[in-house]
Amino acid sequence: MLDVHLPFFEKNSIWRYSRARAADEPEQVWKIHVSATILTAVEVLETVAPFLESRRAFYKAPISLEELKKLNAGISYGYTQIGKFITVYPPSDEQSVDLAAELHRLTCKIPSPTIPFESKFKAGSSVYYRYGAFILNKLKTANGGIVAAIRDGNGDWVPDLRDVGAAHPAWAWNPFPVAEKDAAADESLLKKNFRILRALAQRGKGGVYQALDLSGSFPRSCLLKEGRRSGEVEWDGRDGFWRVKHEATLLRLRRTAEINVPQIYSAFEAENNCYLATEFIEGANLHDYLRKRKRRLKISQAIEFAVQLAEIIRRLHAAGWLWRDCKPANLIVAENGELRPLDFEGACLTSAPDSVSWNTLTVKSADRREELRNQTTATVDLYALGAIIYLLFEGELPPAARDEAPAMSRRNVPPTIKKLVLKLLNPPTAKALNAESVALKLKKLQREQQAGRI
Repeated sequence: MLDVHLPFFEKNSIWRYSRARAADEPEQVWKIHVSATILTAVEVLETVAPFLESRRAFYKAPISLEELKKLNAGISYGYTQIGKFITVYPPSDEQSVDLAAELHRLTCKIPSPTIPFESKFKAGSSVYYRYGAFILNKLKTANGGIVAAIRDGNGDWVPDLRDVGAAHPAWAWNPFPVAEKDAAADESLLKKNFRILRALAQRGKGGVYQALDLSGSFPRSCLLKEGRRSGEVEWDGRDGFWRVKHEATLLRLRRTAEINVPQIYSAFEAENNCYLATEFIEGANLHDYLRKRKRRLKISQAIEFAVQLAEIIRRLHAAGWLWRDCKPANLIVAENGELRPLDFEGACLTSAPDSVSWNTLTVKSADRREELRNQTTATVDLYALGAIIYLLFEGELPPAARDEAPAMSRRNVPPTIKKLVLKLLNPPTAKALNAESVALKLKKLQREQQAGRI
């Protein structure tokens, strides 16, 4: 399909084009974007390509579904690129509106992710628009950086911004009809009960925010997690909406298993997304906690954290769950010194292993990561446990190669820890272990250390 509809491409570019650029192309235009997921992209291209070609429109799309997946994640190419499957460059304002209207008609029933900071053509549309550069021009900023540029109403070069309110520069006349306001959004629980204080994370599948929950008698700080419909869709059809709803279900179950996961305040749907509000745990995640320290942890404190983490994983496994996302960023060191686990979007039942890999393993080695990626057994959590114990004592993640587990070099590390880490970081030997036996060994070691016997 790409060879037929988008035969032109440039070296080292992720884009393919419908034709070569003409010499008389305008510098800047009202650009149109048609959004799509990796599962709907083929249908979208098949639907809109004949129409665009009948109008001799110049347009582009990514070179592969894998590149579209990266775009929709909002990480590799930036948050503002989410959803930008097809980009159309109309030569005039009138054609921009005409093309957008027909593209909306052709694609309005096809699921798609929201494109950040752009205007939706109509409610429920997959078509978005913004004013921006057609021909790439660059501008040097005051701090020495280089940004894309467009000319303002006076003909001066200004940054071609992709941010809140930047889709419609004040000096550029907007030819598009004003989209109807979604009255339901104003009445949603999100708008009525929460005030966003700051964004902690943003990507294609959704955002994580620190917020105020105003639903009770007194405002309370909370963590608000957003799962976007059609956001960062995987090959199995799961999106950000599914992930957050899945996590809410698991958090309810895990509190009954005496695992100190965040308390749920509420879970609800609003503006076509799924939201989960939980307690906001004061403290730092383990990654930041260790990074800010000038020295490695004391042996006694490293043992304490290792015992706590092993107990978390023991209780998870005893309750019949695999975490699959055990890493320093998902462990909060609370103000009382307790490790609190976060983020269970990728968890699954041990009795029903998830066929989709969850690849945020705590491991540096690409070979080892590839070896573990598609496993849905306790080995994945045990390997992560070993990697974090190594980190607690050594101050860095294990630089493991595929065929060997790393030895610990720090002096005074108890032999029990060294032997245990070697086994945990070697998947064949880790299979002989389980979270309960590891927790028992570490607790026994802690008692001996506290009694002064080691």
